[in-house]
Amino acid sequence: MNEHKIYILLTRTGTVLSRLIQLYTRKNYNHASICFHSSFMEVYSFGRKVPRNPFIGGFVKEDIRASFFSQASCAVYSYTVTDDQLQRMMTYMRKIEEQKERYRYNLLGLFAIAVNKQIDRKYAFFCSQFIATVLQECEVIEFNKPLSHVAPYDLVEGTNFQLEYQGTLANFYKEIDLQVSSSIGILHGEWEPELEKMS
Repeated sequence: MNEHKIYILLTRTGTVLSRLIQLYTRKNYNHASICFHSSFMEVYSFGRKVPRNPFIGGFVKEDIRASFFSQASCAVYSYTVTDDQLQRMMTYMRKIEEQKERYRYNLLGLFAIAVNKQIDRKYAFFCSQFIATVLQECEVIEFNKPLSHVAPYDLVEGTNFQLEYQGTLANFYKEIDLQVSSSIGILHGEWEPELEKMS
């Protein structure tokens, strides 16, 4: 049975909404995204559809290389899943994407956490609620609280997610892009390891 790594990306962008959430959570990172490939070319979440407007949100494919994230800090966690679990998650994601116009950002549910209220809306998620739903519905992780109360840090605390990186998001994707470029160079015979060059 083959195994694969999936990734949770926690970020802090420094926006007004991000700072307000941080005042309540007292955690460094207050936005969560999920990715199924180490290239981080396709990163999924619920968030802003318009970068500078926090009130227009829904299902999004995030471009971590975009200017909106240029000053962001992040923590990247990995988790090992089976073929079946990966396929379930990707199928689930495709279904959400096909119906993305039906989905909205669950801003009401986000603020309900602060007053310990549970608000479940059929076609609305906030970021960590969405990722928790994907993980639980696809039988990867079972959370011990309502999914509408799962905050970004709950996704990785008390689970088997492993910290892979912590620092600026810009440095992270530069490292990734360099690794991808090196891999392509090897495949095309355009790059040699340093040890081979010295021989």
